[in-house]
Amino acid sequence: MEDWKHWDLTCNLRPVEKKSPVRVQDAAFDWTRLGFAPDARQLEVLRSGAKRGILNCSRQWGKSTVAAAMAVERAFTRAGSLVLVSSPSERQSAEFLRKAAEMVTRLKIRARGDGDNAISLLFPNGSRIVGLPGNEATVRGFSKPSLILIDEASRVEDQLYKSLRPMLAVGNGDLWLMSTPFGKRGFFYESWEHGSEDWFRVAVPATECERISSSFLEQERSAMGAAWFEQEYLCQFTDEGPQMFGRGLLEAALDDDVAPLEL
Repeated sequence: MEDWKHWDLTCNLRPVEKKSPVRVQDAAFDWTRLGFAPDARQLEVLRSGAKRGILNCSRQWGKSTVAAAMAVERAFTRAGSLVLVSSPSERQSAEFLRKAAEMVTRLKIRARGDGDNAISLLFPNGSRIVGLPGNEATVRGFSKPSLILIDEASRVEDQLYKSLRPMLAVGNGDLWLMSTPFGKRGFFYESWEHGSEDWFRVAVPATECERISSSFLEQERSAMGAAWFEQEYLCQFTDEGPQMFGRGLLEAALDDDVAPLEL
């Protein structure tokens, strides 16, 4: 990669050092069996074993591929497990399952549905991967999922997220949020910026992805403008639209030690 120090990155990309303790998974699983050769950062996510994880990454880094690999590995190696995949829309969930189905075929398993859910994969060991519609009212009813993946999480409604979390209560399953930022709003932003230390956070800007050239990024920065570019490629949660006071400035002005006035 070229030297990026000449860039005027006013976005102040914050380092992500606070990572909760995680259990590293068995490194023996051969991800190439899925037709996927993960890079070092992708392997970090796949092997983390985190109970609660947030992947904040650039567009075209491969997050959906990583999430699909995570889903297939869980279903393949843990008999009888249920993996739920949530996206902003049913179409996006179907695209995710199509990617997962290609990986399943690589394992010499015939990809087929579970007979109950339109967007699903059933494994010979009884495990299932089920893609959910982006509608809070129609996702209820599943119990004890081993893993919940929320793809494009910054664009999933908060109501849907809050409907999914209780499903983890009995089975103590894992939860991963994966997305590119979309403003300083919603559960993805709140979990990343203000969530507990239980979250395992991974940020991967486009400048750290060898598959994305510096010349392409230069063109994108010029065409998109700084704010949109920082969001799409540099993992930044930018303020939405013109504002007199940004959210960051307002949050910095708050002081929890000052008692509210009683009027």
